[in-house]
Amino acid sequence: MYRRFLPRPSAPPPLNINMVATILVGMLCAHLLCFSVMFWLVSKRLHVKKMGMDFFAMGNLLLGLAYVLQLAEGGPAWSLMSVVNHTFTLASPVAYWLGAMRFFGHSVSLWRPLLAFAVAYSAAQVLVYWSLGPVARYAMLSGMSALLFLVMVITVIYSVHTFAKDLYGEMVFFAALISGICVLNALKFMKLLDGGLEALRMDGNFQMVFYIYMSSLATVLPPSIIWLVLRRLTDDLRNIAARDPMTQLLNRRGLTEALQLYFDSRKAVPAHLLMVDVDHFKRINDTYGHHIGDTVLCHVAEVLRTTVRGGDLAGRIGGEEFVVICPDTDVLGVMHLAERLRAAIENQAIKITGSDHPLHCTITIGISHNFASAHVLEDAMREADAALYRGKAAGRNRIELAPS
Repeated sequence: MYRRFLPRPSAPPPLNINMVATILVGMLCAHLLCFSVMFWLVSKRLHVKKMGMDFFAMGNLLLGLAYVLQLAEGGPAWSLMSVVNHTFTLASPVAYWLGAMRFFGHSVSLWRPLLAFAVAYSAAQVLVYWSLGPVARYAMLSGMSALLFLVMVITVIYSVHTFAKDLYGEMVFFAALISGICVLNALKFMKLLDGGLEALRMDGNFQMVFYIYMSSLATVLPPSIIWLVLRRLTDDLRNIAARDPMTQLLNRRGLTEALQLYFDSRKAVPAHLLMVDVDHFKRINDTYGHHIGDTVLCHVAEVLRTTVRGGDLAGRIGGEEFVVICPDTDVLGVMHLAERLRAAIENQAIKITGSDHPLHCTITIGISHNFASAHVLEDAMREADAALYRGKAAGRNRIELAPS
């Protein structure tokens, strides 16, 4: 008998960590550069209001090119390529931060601060290298990156409490992700000071964690930014649909939606409705022209905005008719508000272009009974409208309360 010996399976080749790290950086480059092109294309579609997408495209481009240069370098070095690499790496969060400012409506430029930063940081690299050595230059990159991302985290947290309250969940998510980059760069800074350039070896455990996190971030953040843009566009469209285009007050749809939200809240209490009508508006149009009539309507809308209380809802429901909804007040309080509105319109003159004589107009106001549901809004409007016409019949420029 012959024994048959099967060959023992050969052991798999050892995992080349350096190759894995190189693949991760290559994937990171691909993600960043592809989303840079996508952001740029989106910004072209947005035309006037780009919401910072062109800035985000530049940030992705700079960071993607920085990692391409890092792959080309092969390791820590002192060269023009390395200086450009560090400058691009640090300029990218600056572009992101400026893009965030543009997204929230702040008018900031891109090229001037970016070029000034690039020149200043390139000069700082040369100075640090010749005075403190190569380790200090790489430590400066990690330390400055940690500092810039910390500023971004603070800005995001500040925005949650001020100008980005409607994006609370999204901003907390971004703050958590950016905090991770900040912590990793701070750790790299300390490792460089402790162990020198050995901390930057691509096959090191820390660098592997760093590249995995950055690759994950490059996968998650760009779609999240596009989601934010879609969310803001949707909100803008909803706002446009809910407002009168000339006066920017709420229209009938906007009033109904806002009232529904109010009555759905736990703190909702009954409200009164004021129907406001400009007296002799047709005569104003016939005498002065429709452009002056539009000026009168905008003037009344501005008086409403500045006179009503913080929680009141003001809207224009068509022609010369306006509506004010006043929650959390009694009959006496709503009468006082109506009188303030009437007196403000009567006492404020409207300048007419090409005429030395200002125009004065008056309003008549009808007030409904209190109501406690958005479903009875039409009933409250009919009550206030009936009171309004009684006021007009009684001589105009007056306030009329719906009878009990």
